[in-house]
Amino acid sequence: MADTIRKVDYFKAQVPNKAGEGARILSALRGEGIDLLFFTGFPRGRGAQINFVPKNGPAFRKAARKIGLAVTKNTAFLAQGRDRKGVIAGIVSKLADAGVNITALDAVAAGGSRYGAILWVKPKDVGKAAKALGAK
Repeated sequence: MADTIRKVDYFKAQVPNKAGEGARILSALRGEGIDLLFFTGFPRGRGAQINFVPKNGPAFRKAARKIGLAVTKNTAFLAQGRDRKGVIAGIVSKLADAGVNITALDAVAAGGSRYGAILWVKPKDVGKAAKALGAK
């Protein structure tokens, strides 16, 4: 399997930081037939920020409106491929060499000798990062 790095639309929302909020939102999205490539959530201020990378952005936006979830669209990079030592180091080195600062990065060994990662850069650096990564 070849590595792929692509630009993706991600949608972020600010929600209450309370037990069950993520489960409520994810269950509602499942009920709307939404398929997610990636999801993350973390505390932010007195609430929490949740980020979604859906397979179908327009369908996600429609479902989010329907369930009362206010989202903002942004750009991130999704990397997937064969897991091996140093694969993430290679990706971040390309950005460092291009002078692009990474805002955040999540990476995981996905089993079956695969990895997945998502990374965020400042909006002003998306073009430069896409070029450095060869992202489509």
